[in-house]
Amino acid sequence: MTEPEKIQVEVAYALRDKQVLLRVSVPPGATVADVIHCSGVLMEFPEIDLANNKTGIFSKLVQLDAKVREKDRIEIYRPLIADPKEGRRRRANAGKLIKEKGNLAPE
Repeated sequence: MTEPEKIQVEVAYALRDKQVLLRVSVPPGATVADVIHCSGVLMEFPEIDLANNKTGIFSKLVQLDAKVREKDRIEIYRPLIADPKEGRRRRANAGKLIKEKGNLAPE
């Protein structure tokens, strides 16, 4: 009996100061969850909680039960620390305040 053909995929996870890219061989039909578990990334980064962390394949969000294909890169995303919309709003308001102060006529 011959071993079934395996496909090669990658798992990517990044912190601010450390990034990992792990190559994994899995059988065809494996899911994102299968690949993540086979990669060992959950043991290296116990803070990863697949119930809360979103996952994607090449920056496209996918569910854990999505099937992977040869050469896919599974990405595990960390929760955002700050809301990007709120950050833009704060910077825009700060710019308006500076502009308003600059337009005041001297007394």
